[in-house]
Amino acid sequence: MKKDEVPQDGNNMHNGVVKQLFYAVDDSGKYTQVPSVGWEPENIAMAQAWEDVNEKVEKARQRVLAGETSPIAYYMEKQLMNVSLLARYVGKFQWQVKRHMKPAVFNRLSERMLHRYAAAFKISVQELKQVK
Repeated sequence: MKKDEVPQDGNNMHNGVVKQLFYAVDDSGKYTQVPSVGWEPENIAMAQAWEDVNEKVEKARQRVLAGETSPIAYYMEKQLMNVSLLARYVGKFQWQVKRHMKPAVFNRLSERMLHRYAAAFKISVQELKQVK
């Protein structure tokens, strides 16, 4: 790709603040770095992906508010984690993390365990306990 062919659609999700670095051939035939704000197909795909993520987060939030699951499930979705990754962060087995997603079990967790989860999500224990 030539330097002047690097996509600069500018209609991306980050309003042109986040740029990607491409390598393109300049007029003298040498590779050079060219910043780009993206191109339309990529921007559309990213917007759709984030819509899916936000939809999953909202569904998890609704399940927490309905008392079907604990706040752990909500924050796990919000932080783009899965059970395996979260289990490694908090030093528990996957089955234990799944068990902690039950509201009755979550409500009996020790302060130490709540601090582990809060640290994994980079929030306070108070935030962990309350989903708005």
